[in-house]
Amino acid sequence: MKSCFSLLAKPLQFLLQLDLFSDHRVDDPESPLSTDSPYTAPRFKKTPPPNVVVPLPPPPSKSPNKRQIRLPEQWLEYTLLRSKRRTIGFLINEDGLRITAPRWVTIADIEQAIQEKRRWIVTKLNERRERDARQLQPQMQWVDGAKLPYLGKQLTLRILATQAMGIELDNASDELRISLPADAGEQQLKDRVQAWMQQEARRVFLERLPVYAEKLDVSYHSMSLSAAATRWGSCTSQGKIRLNWRLIHFSPTLIDYVIAHELAHLREMNHGPQFWATVQSVFPEFEQAKHALRHHALHDIPVF
Repeated sequence: MKSCFSLLAKPLQFLLQLDLFSDHRVDDPESPLSTDSPYTAPRFKKTPPPNVVVPLPPPPSKSPNKRQIRLPEQWLEYTLLRSKRRTIGFLINEDGLRITAPRWVTIADIEQAIQEKRRWIVTKLNERRERDARQLQPQMQWVDGAKLPYLGKQLTLRILATQAMGIELDNASDELRISLPADAGEQQLKDRVQAWMQQEARRVFLERLPVYAEKLDVSYHSMSLSAAATRWGSCTSQGKIRLNWRLIHFSPTLIDYVIAHELAHLREMNHGPQFWATVQSVFPEFEQAKHALRHHALHDIPVF
């Protein structure tokens, strides 16, 4: 058995975990919500740059696991948990920053890692606060005149009281006209709209899949819709593609990115450099699309 001293002699690696959707993954295994990156201890200044006013530290927490560290821009409070793992893990959740570290790693090493990742940490904490603030905003009201995201634009719902049930999109006015009995409830309206959007998602996906399959020179076995809460898409080695119908809310560019991403797995069943080179060969702007998709949370789209 290796001693603690031999473990300390090895270079540390830190596992960076990013939670953007309230502690669940969005696109597994291709989700950007969990990444592994080697850690190299940088050289950095321990004092803030000139003319930077550092706020006073927050009041000490009563929790024994809570700690504070001064960053150049601010004081940061984080939760430290010890475990038998061999890496330092970073997690952003509803409580802020949580760090899980091996028992033998010193506080100095942990805080050096925080300083190295401080820009990422501050950025993601701010994004989390913005998403939490958006969650407090009123949800979509399912009434005549409500706005519904569809292919990156906003449709206006027009509810027509009639015994003849139907739904029709007027592209000229961007109105979605739903015919329902006058006594129909909100859930009936939601069910009609959801069924229509799933139908549209299937139509759009089946139009775009062959385009990228031809570009990549691959063949897929089948496509089915997914309603998963944690994935935008998936692909098996047998060529079975699953795409989240919720993508129909987003722009065609983001839909194309997910489709190209999943089909690229038929060439590379991993997320190594060759995989991303394959995606880039048919979708050069994949970095921008990936970044945009990361900022779409499930609570940003209507609840059916």
